[in-house]
Amino acid sequence: MSKNWLSDFEFQDGAFLVKKTGHSVPFNLSLVTDVLAWMSFFTLAQGWRLWQRVRGHRAPRIAFLPDEPRPWYFIWPVMHAAGAIIEKDISKADVIFHFDDSTHCLTEKPEISHTAKFINFGCKDVSKTLVADAFSKAAGYDLGVDPETYDGMIVEKSEINAAHDGRIIQGPIPRVEGKSYQRLIDNKVEGDMVQDLRTTIVNGEPTIVFRKRRPLSRRFLNENCDVRLCMIGDIFSAEELTIIRNFAAEIGLDWGGVDVLRDTKSGKIFIVDANKTDMGPPVAMPLGQKLRATRLMARKFAASYAPKVRG
Repeated sequence: MSKNWLSDFEFQDGAFLVKKTGHSVPFNLSLVTDVLAWMSFFTLAQGWRLWQRVRGHRAPRIAFLPDEPRPWYFIWPVMHAAGAIIEKDISKADVIFHFDDSTHCLTEKPEISHTAKFINFGCKDVSKTLVADAFSKAAGYDLGVDPETYDGMIVEKSEINAAHDGRIIQGPIPRVEGKSYQRLIDNKVEGDMVQDLRTTIVNGEPTIVFRKRRPLSRRFLNENCDVRLCMIGDIFSAEELTIIRNFAAEIGLDWGGVDVLRDTKSGKIFIVDANKTDMGPPVAMPLGQKLRATRLMARKFAASYAPKVRG
């Protein structure tokens, strides 16, 4: 593993601190298991990368600003499966990708003299309150609530990305600075489990779904015990796909993932989170499905961003 990758982390008090975001990942058996599972996928993804080099495939050329993705981010295996390469010089890039883990970003679209496609430069805020507001505009019904007046069960979360610190509280309650407030969505399924529908976005379009399940007791943790690849049309109706598409446009999300919950009682979908630098494929997914998901994403990515061949 590259020393440059390890520089992203700092070991403190029995946990790995992610320097960019400030999140802490406990060092335990579960983490070791996840790393080993990821390494098997990474080895095969490296095979794609080497094969494309042997073939001499060099399109599209992608520049990343302000950061380059590490191999655990989903764009890394997808771009290599698509035959793309990282370009350090933005003046030579076919695609310029705004890649920043921060919840709020300030990087502006660079001025260039050639034609290139831009990714995620319009997505500067993925805070939970903005996500809830954007969802309301896209869907026509609300996710966010005023905690001081809402009489019902509320999910209180940090505004920052990937905190996984949600807790359920009976409203009304006083508002806390730095927290967001959403109505509790009943996403329980059989076996005393909850289900998330992580939906990938490529070029603003919902592409594939990772159906994630975990015990109800671990509702807000990223500790899935069952993850399956699903086709988009098998999960969402045409109207629901329009909601997801409109939501992505509302926050400027060209590439990333959105967490969709389906309420058991009403059947309605709710987008509760958005990630513009999503990791993946999910560690708990079977290896064969990881490879298939990456190939499907690569096909969509190449169709959306590869430069047109002039005849």
